Amino acid sequence: MRKHHPKNERIKRRYFDYLKEAKRMDASSIDQIAASIAAFEQWSNYRDFASFHIELAKGFKAHLIKQRNIKTGKELSKATIHSHLMALKAFVFWLAGQSGYKSRISYADADYFNPSANDSRIATARREQKVPTVEQVKHVLSCMPHSSDIEKRDRAIIAFTLLTGARDDAVASFRMKHIDLAARSVLQDAREVRTKGRKTFSTFFFPVGEEVEAMVREWVHHLKCTLLFGPDDPLFPATKVELTNAGLFGASGLSRHNWKNASAIRNPPHLQNCFRGSGACLCQSPQLAQYRCFAW
Repeated sequence: MRKHHPKNERIKRRYFDYLKEAKRMDASSIDQIAASIAAFEQWSNYRDFASFHIELAKGFKAHLIKQRNIKTGKELSKATIHSHLMALKAFVFWLAGQSGYKSRISYADADYFNPSANDSRIATARREQKVPTVEQVKHVLSCMPHSSDIEKRDRAIIAFTLLTGARDDAVASFRMKHIDLAARSVLQDAREVRTKGRKTFSTFFFPVGEEVEAMVREWVHHLKCTLLFGPDDPLFPATKVELTNAGLFGASGLSRHNWKNASAIRNPPHLQNCFRGSGACLCQSPQLAQYRCFAW
């Protein structure tokens, strides 16, 4: 069974380079587009893009409607389908202007990837997300253990996020120098903090309760006075991974490095003392499993 087409791979490389250098897109966004194109290629049995026909666009739209989410078993959402189709529409539109393709593909061919007007409205509609209340988050904080350094950090992450409203990827990249307890603010400096759109701005503490702010202050004091962290050290350090007495890799305290991404923060708290990848889950107690803590 065919698994790739050499000519397609070459033109895709050019397209991804165009997105990165000309369109200034982030690597994660390009990865999502690459996944959409790969899904179309697999469905078309890795047919040469130069032989694209509008019937292929129609067929792939019908194919997506029938697909189901691997994890949930439910039909793909309108938003997911819309995202795939828009990525393919942009790709085919770009192909129509490339040498070796423009004589075979017209710019109008890309429009056949458009979903129906009703589906587009459903996919792009803004909806209010369900999130825990402040009281629920405070209950989580009150239940969380905080004896070890890792437990202190995990509790402080939730308290800090409630206090500042910062995005998870930004939280994972903050350094000590970015928080100003006297001014009750956090500088989200895009040079060092992974902010959305790499914008620099200051965030001020929300009035969510003195006990929440006290948890953050205690954590910062613990880092400075007990662990002797400096201004350039991480505000929420990654978990140090070492070999345990059992001969397995496990958590052995905190490192002096930031997390590379927010995956450790995003992990759902469904197991007690669970450890995933570069850090422990936010909540390490089974009684907290009813909460996701935050809908990031």
